[in-house]
Amino acid sequence: MAEFNFLIVGSGLFGAVFAHEASQKGNKCLVIDKRPHIGGNIYTEQVEGINVHKYGAHIFHTADKVIWEYINQFAEFNNYINSPVAVYNNELYNLPFNMNTFSKLWGIKTPAEAKAKIAEQTAELNIGEPQNLEEQALKLVGTDVYEKLIKGYTEKQWGCPCNKLPAFIIKRLPLRFRYDNNYFNDRYQGIPIGGNTKIIEKMLEKTEVRLDTDYFEFIKDNPNIAEKTVFTGAIDEFFEYCFGTLEYRSLRFETEILDEENHQGCAVVNYTDREVPYTRIIEHKHFEFGTQPKTVISREYPIKWKQGDEPYYPVNNDKNNALYEKYRGLAENRKDVIFGGRLGSYKYFDMDKVIAAALDITEKEL
Repeated sequence: MAEFNFLIVGSGLFGAVFAHEASQKGNKCLVIDKRPHIGGNIYTEQVEGINVHKYGAHIFHTADKVIWEYINQFAEFNNYINSPVAVYNNELYNLPFNMNTFSKLWGIKTPAEAKAKIAEQTAELNIGEPQNLEEQALKLVGTDVYEKLIKGYTEKQWGCPCNKLPAFIIKRLPLRFRYDNNYFNDRYQGIPIGGNTKIIEKMLEKTEVRLDTDYFEFIKDNPNIAEKTVFTGAIDEFFEYCFGTLEYRSLRFETEILDEENHQGCAVVNYTDREVPYTRIIEHKHFEFGTQPKTVISREYPIKWKQGDEPYYPVNNDKNNALYEKYRGLAENRKDVIFGGRLGSYKYFDMDKVIAAALDITEKEL
C-alpha cells in the first residue's frame, strides 16, 4: 500500500491549499519542494526586520468574498492599498491611468477634458482593427500615454518591440476617469501581517514537508509512495518535453539594504523609460507600513528565459497555447496525476485565482 494518499509537488499557494484541504478531510499528504523554503513565489523572508518579497511583489486582492474569508483563516491582513507610481525621464505619474495621470500629462482637470484629449489623439491615428500591441494601445489611450507609460515598460517586460507583440496582451487596458490611485478595483485587498510565508506555514502545519527535494529524482527512488500526485511544476518538464519546450519570461532581482529610513516613499515605482534596464523598484517595508531604521529595495530586471531559469510569465501566444494543449491532452490521460498552479496550467494567476482553482480541484477530487 502507498504510504501517502497524495504526493504534492510544490509548496506554493496551489499545493498548500490542496494539502490543507486534503489533510482536513483525513488524507495523509506529503509535500515536497526543490527549493530550500516553502511558499513558492509568494515566499517572504525577513531582512533587517522587513518582510522581503523574494520573488517579486505579491499583493493579495480579490472581489470574491468567499476567497477573502478563506484566506483570512490563515493570516490577519493589514489595510495596504496598492498605489504605484511611474517614472518617465524623471517625470512622475500616478498608476493606474486615472485623472491624476491625465492632469499631470495635459494640465487638465475634468474627465470630459481627458476623454476629449484621448479621442483627439486616437482619431488622428486612424487605426482600424489593431494588428499588434502597439496599435491596440494607441487605439485605446492615444500617443502620450502610450509613449510615456506603456511602450518602454512593455518592451522591457517582454523583450520584444510592441509592434511585434500580440494585441490581446493589452486588450483591456483600464482607463479610470476619476482621481483614484487605487490600482485594484477589487473590494478586498491587503498584505498579511508578518508576510506571505505565514499563510503557507499555517496551511501546512499538519502536513509533512520535505525541502531541497527534486521530484524527478525523488520519484525514481519512491515510485509508489502515494496513491495520487498533485504536480505544480512545469507540465512540459513532467512529460520530458516530448512536444517541445513552452516559453516563459524570467526575472532577475537585485536586492539591496540601504542605510536610510525611506528610499522612494511607496512600495512600487515603475520605470517606463526603455533606457532604464529594470522595470520597477520595490521598497518592501511600505507593504506593512514599516518604521525600521533601514530599508530594503529590489530592482526587477526582465530577462530572456532558458531551461534552468526560474519561469515567471507564460508567453501565451498562439504557438505556445497550441503546444500547451498537446500537453494538456497527455495530462488528461494521467488519472494518477493532478496538474495545477501557474506552471502546471501554463497560465498566469493572481493569488485569489490560484486559491479558487485549488479549491475547485479539491472539491472535485475529495
